[in-house]
Amino acid sequence: MAPTIFFIFLSLLFIPARTHLELNEEGFISVEISDKGLDYAKDVLIDEAISSIIPLQLPQIEKTVEVVLIGKVKMVLSSITIYHVNINSSLVKTGEAGITLVASGATAYLSMNWKYSYSNWLFEITDSGDASVQVKGMEVGLTVDFKKQEEFLKLILLDYGCYVKRISIELHGGASWLYQVVVDAFEGQIASAVEDGISEKVREGISKLDVLLQSLPKQIPIDETAALSVSFVKNPVLSNSSIEFEINGLFTARNEILASRYYLRGSGISIPCSGSANMIKISVNENVFNSASLVYFNADYMQWIVDELPNQTFLNTAKWKYIIPRLYKQYPNADMEFNISLTSPPIIQVVNQDIESTIYIDLILNVLEVGEVIPVACILLEINASGSAEIIRNNLAGIIRVKGFSTHLKWSNIGKLNMLLIQTAMSAIPQSHRGAIYKLAPTTRISIASSSWFYSSEC
Repeated sequence: MAPTIFFIFLSLLFIPARTHLELNEEGFISVEISDKGLDYAKDVLIDEAISSIIPLQLPQIEKTVEVVLIGKVKMVLSSITIYHVNINSSLVKTGEAGITLVASGATAYLSMNWKYSYSNWLFEITDSGDASVQVKGMEVGLTVDFKKQEEFLKLILLDYGCYVKRISIELHGGASWLYQVVVDAFEGQIASAVEDGISEKVREGISKLDVLLQSLPKQIPIDETAALSVSFVKNPVLSNSSIEFEINGLFTARNEILASRYYLRGSGISIPCSGSANMIKISVNENVFNSASLVYFNADYMQWIVDELPNQTFLNTAKWKYIIPRLYKQYPNADMEFNISLTSPPIIQVVNQDIESTIYIDLILNVLEVGEVIPVACILLEINASGSAEIIRNNLAGIIRVKGFSTHLKWSNIGKLNMLLIQTAMSAIPQSHRGAIYKLAPTTRISIASSSWFYSSEC
């Protein structure tokens, strides 16, 4: 019985659901990203940005210059391509003004082709080749902010730009006088082309991120029964060391309007990462659990048939011979099953970072005889259970504890039962079992495997 009790409580805490978003005023799940998390996100964003813009093709540059002793020379730089970028350092800052990201000491490596020609009344001379360019001391920065727009977040680009400190050009081929001519004529234009090209890519990248945010679904389907609102309810809160997002987070039946005003914001549980410096902290209000239990209770999902236990002898009348003598006398050595159903949605509370719940269950004892299921008694169970959750590396871990339970007889076809003996027998069943979580249909048969109380799943 104890493993059955454990399975029921575990199912309530980790019950599957789909997501359906409606416009709501309250946020019952908050996600706080610390400065360490922002720094990690910054590194990922920079790597993704570089890989998305490289190679970057810049416009062709043409110019006619006056060269001493030669005259007017027409020069063309073409196929100007940034093919690699190194970032020396970067930082991210948050505050009331928004989120600022700066990459400093960057070096961009370019390749290009060059060509020149000049002529007079006697002859025409042309030459061509390629060149390598290093753009050094480059700084790229941007400032963005988030604003709630209906149920979405809009990413607003407040400021952006790119600054080039100096460039180095190496020509391959050509006359010796050509190098200084190219440097004098094109250094500023190459720097401007790099600044304009990278700045435009920054603007395009933020625009794409904004489109991605707007395209996030207002509902994330899980099954045909439930939906979880993940709509943003407030503008993100930016501090000097973190950014915090709030989503509605309540469960609702599919195609049903979610009215968060019926839920008062009560206690919540924070699920921290392990280690001294956390990247993300997730806070879940107790109403999230309660909304889930209500949806699945109304959908008749909180009913189970248990026909396997680690100690299978408890599902035979012989095990109950001295506890319920009339059961064994009337049905000797008969197999049994437990028909379990909750009488009301469990009310879940968060107390001192623990999840606590009192669950009321009707347990019907069924005897199996010649293909016939015979209900013989119904016992009301009142279960007091608690649990806690923690993120350990890449796992979401939880510990579930049955703190106690009591039994009451509702009806019996085998005479009066000694409830003290029955409760003592139930307490004697080993209480270290883990229930595998399945997507349960109403009155689904389940099996409970022996293991530990520790439960974990991939984040």
